[in-house]
Amino acid sequence: QVQLVESGGGLAQPGGSLRLSCAASGFTFSRYSMSWARQAPGKGLEWVAAISTVDSDTYYADSVKGRFTISRDNAKNTVYLQMNSLKPEDTGLYYCGKPDYRDYMCIDLACNDNWGQGTQVTVSS
Repeated sequence: QVQLVESGGGLAQPGGSLRLSCAASGFTFSRYSMSWARQAPGKGLEWVAAISTVDSDTYYADSVKGRFTISRDNAKNTVYLQMNSLKPEDTGLYYCGKPDYRDYMCIDLACNDNWGQGTQVTVSS
């Protein structure tokens, strides 16, 4: 069974950093692109970042480009989101997800069929 477990959220001040982790199981992790998405209070889900399979090409939403870095460790079945220069508008529940298909580069919400339970990120002074 597919399982995605996010961790690493917490409270950060504006300009600070957090590193989120997503532990994956129940599928061949290295064959799937992975994404991060977030949901701010009172808003819908927003796609944040994606990473491809073996080559680990990365893609970012304009709102986080230059500040966030997605990476993966296939040996550990884990995808990470390093968040730097945090802003209050980065506050929200952060999820990791995967698409249905192997070796498929998914860079939006619609093609990611499975999401974890989320980890809360709060950016406030």
